[in-house]
Amino acid sequence: QVQLVESGGGLVQAGGSLRLSCAASGSISSINEMTWYRRTPGKQRELVATISSGGTAGAADSVKGRFTISRDNAINTVYLQMNSLKPEDTAVYYCNMIVRRTGRNYYDNYWGQGTQVTVSS
Repeated sequence: QVQLVESGGGLVQAGGSLRLSCAASGSISSINEMTWYRRTPGKQRELVATISSGGTAGAADSVKGRFTISRDNAINTVYLQMNSLKPEDTAVYYCNMIVRRTGRNYYDNYWGQGTQVTVSS
């Protein structure tokens, strides 16, 4: 089994910062893409930022210049540094990883439980 555990969400004032973490545990052989998504009530899930196994990163236009995704392959963890937060960033943030489990020759899709980020104006 593989589990993804997120942490770092909370309540912050506009202009503030938060750092989200998502750590994968279990029988992991390798991890390909690591991605952060977010969802707000009444809206579709939105891709926030993604990073490849080699470290190539991309982000949605709405967060470029404010959010930075990074990863630590040694501990199977992805981070999302969120600066200059705005009320419209309020959402539940989910991490997603494409994981190859030990002993398998294919990748599966895994999700974290979600962490609430609330930005007050």
